[in-house]
Amino acid sequence: MPTRLQPRAARKRLPAAARRELIELAAMEVFAERGYHGAAMDEIARRSGVTTPVVYDHFESKPALHRRLLERTRDELLAMWRESLGGRGTLERQIAHAFDAWARYVETHPYAPRMFFRETTGIPEVRAMHREIATVANNALAEILRGLPGSAHLQAEGAPLALAMAAEVIRGGLTELAIWWSDHPDVSREQIVATAMNTVWIGFERVSGGETWHV
Repeated sequence: MPTRLQPRAARKRLPAAARRELIELAAMEVFAERGYHGAAMDEIARRSGVTTPVVYDHFESKPALHRRLLERTRDELLAMWRESLGGRGTLERQIAHAFDAWARYVETHPYAPRMFFRETTGIPEVRAMHREIATVANNALAEILRGLPGSAHLQAEGAPLALAMAAEVIRGGLTELAIWWSDHPDVSREQIVATAMNTVWIGFERVSGGETWHV
């Protein structure tokens, strides 16, 4: 009597949101490893465990996928800043907590310095995308700084763009520090946070107390 074959277990179908998350996580790795030029949609599909057409079902093009990853990283960092700088404790402790949270993010998202912070492609469309997303991030960080005690001193004496400039100094400085850290992985997170505090906090502390520098 022939043996009856047992039906194969049906492969569990992932919800669309879960599949999209897998694609994004795989894409972050590929963009970080290969750069924008070298990142291929079929490689992203393979690492996601889906077919290339499925990737295109979620993202119409490679630029669209890249934009989504940049916006995701920007939004996660801004959420981190809002949470860290909106808590209790002295201003010094809030900023130290924020820098530590930022360093932990960079440490646990190794793709960030190579994809979000360091843009190397010469494609005008992609460069414009990076500039646009960085501008939104800078404006949002300026608004977060506006809520800190003593921040009004930055805008004194007819300097309405001072907060935006301060945000650019902080964001730009930390961006370069993240890139530097990715090239010097043996440096501890504690050293990175201490350097950021020594560079940024001491100046902000004096300004928040009403001391400003004049030409």
